[in-house]
Amino acid sequence: MDGTLIDSEKLWTISMDDYAAFRGGALSEATRASMVGSNMNRSMHLLLTDLGLATGADEVADAADWVAGRTAELFASGLTWRPGAQELLHAVRAAGVPTALVTSTIRSLGEIALDTMGRENFDVTVCGDEVDGRNKPDPEPYAKGARLLGVDPARTVAVEDSPSGLASAEGAGCLVLAVPCEVPLEPGRRRVLRASLEGVDVDELVALSAALA
Repeated sequence: MDGTLIDSEKLWTISMDDYAAFRGGALSEATRASMVGSNMNRSMHLLLTDLGLATGADEVADAADWVAGRTAELFASGLTWRPGAQELLHAVRAAGVPTALVTSTIRSLGEIALDTMGRENFDVTVCGDEVDGRNKPDPEPYAKGARLLGVDPARTVAVEDSPSGLASAEGAGCLVLAVPCEVPLEPGRRRVLRASLEGVDVDELVALSAALA
């Protein structure tokens, strides 16, 4: 979702920077980059570590609540589609292709984002707090998405923008269309890199799955 369908990574950066300032510090660019695609718990641990603060369970939970609240405000103020994402999603749905949203973002924020993306565009949704702690890069989020759709992961194409998302999708057995947003991505055996989703259509996804299978 974040950085793949909607241009929300920049909003997460605002939330993280605001929290850092609230705690009297500043978040380093390197640590922020390492958070891209991560779940809330890991991101808060990295954030607190970077700020030189305690990283106990209570501290991580308090930071997560603060950042989630600030991010909810930013999400509610409006989200922007990534180039080509809305068009491809609508084309996939029009073709009758089963579609799952698999995100590290927690359900409460995912619901706000779905107001922009449209719940009707997904058969199922899997959020970061719904995988029993086995978040990306663990394969479970994509494996769960495939189970809920009733499909073989090896016959799916995941669209991802982060290294942790790529690891999760490939670990589950998915083919991957990798479109970087905030951090660079490397080539791989079961992935194809593209600079943007602009111009990608259903026929290309079919051809991609055939080429990588």
